[in-house]
Amino acid sequence: MALATPPLCYNKLMPKDSYTLPHNHGQDVLRVLERMPSRPRFERVATLFRLLEDPTRLRILWFLCHCSECVTDIGAVVGMSVAAVSHHLQVLRRAGILVSERRGKEIYYTLADTHEAKLLHRSIDALFELTKDAPVCPLLAYAQGR
Repeated sequence: MALATPPLCYNKLMPKDSYTLPHNHGQDVLRVLERMPSRPRFERVATLFRLLEDPTRLRILWFLCHCSECVTDIGAVVGMSVAAVSHHLQVLRRAGILVSERRGKEIYYTLADTHEAKLLHRSIDALFELTKDAPVCPLLAYAQGR
């Protein structure tokens, strides 16, 4: 089976005569390699996952997946200064996950209307569904008098 583009082996194109892997385990690996996304696509997905590695950024993103809010209120939700929250918001906005909109004197942030942002939203909700027995947010518990 010929590949449309030669597979990579240790960051180098494999020579045409070596489209077989060092070990043959009886699998149709070449068919898998033909469908393997390009290196830039892997880098983009890794970048998206790195956005979620910071727990505060993840909390901000989860919150903005469910509402549109200003920086001051986001800071109150996550217990951080406006400056610190602004940094996280800019990281998410530059990545195309959030959009901002000026309303009067304030800027509101919300989830972008992109495939990647929607996929992250669904993924985050699904992962938190797995941990739904976790304690309630302290700010919400305080607001509800618990």
